Amino acid sequence: MTTLIERDNKKIYRDGKKLFKVFGNSFKKSDVLNEALNLARIEETDINTPELLYVEKRDDGWAIVTSYIEGKTLEELMRENPEKENEYLEKFVDLQLKIFEQRAPHLNKIKDKMHSKISASKYEATIRYDLHNRLEHVKDHNKVLHGDFVPSNIIVTEKGEYYVIDWSHATQGNASADAARTYLVFNLEGKKELAEKYLKLFSKKADIPVQLIQYWMPIVACSESTKNIESEQELLDSWVNVFEFQ
Repeated sequence: MTTLIERDNKKIYRDGKKLFKVFGNSFKKSDVLNEALNLARIEETDINTPELLYVEKRDDGWAIVTSYIEGKTLEELMRENPEKENEYLEKFVDLQLKIFEQRAPHLNKIKDKMHSKISASKYEATIRYDLHNRLEHVKDHNKVLHGDFVPSNIIVTEKGEYYVIDWSHATQGNASADAARTYLVFNLEGKKELAEKYLKLFSKKADIPVQLIQYWMPIVACSESTKNIESEQELLDSWVNVFEFQ
């Protein structure tokens, strides 16, 4: 048994060809089962993902058990081979676009999730009202959205196959929302140059105006704020200004 990640409320370890993701007792049963259900639904698409094997109740919490994918994360490869950053970023965006081509009609809808996040945020009522209205003006789409599409959630095997992991935030809806989330995470990680390069490349490959992605930025920033991470708050506050991109 090899421990891969260990935090106060979550532990991920490998045992042979199986990967165990153990959630602490602070996690709701419904959230764990929903993540497993998301993965099962994504397995029915054309995206390479780990296979969901089973879910079990343990003394230390619930566990999702999947097949273990041998390889390195795209984040590791980009760090080890900085000269290949543009090449990796091309593959990264191509994979995201392939995900958008999929359909999983029983996934939760991104607009429903974001309305809930806005309501749960600590922003004043006027800002929440503006964000709800902003969200209502976006078109309803049914594209599969990963919800946390970043290089650390992509495993590249020795054969060069790309697997997408961690579907806990998967929804269906507007592709611009997923792109805005990826752009936000790059910025939160201090990778501003990579964030801008990603935004420009995504807009070109997806044939989506940057303005449509920017329209979602206050919404995804508000959603992120519900995690209450103090070090992120200043940047998120600057994005939540609903008039900034108008």
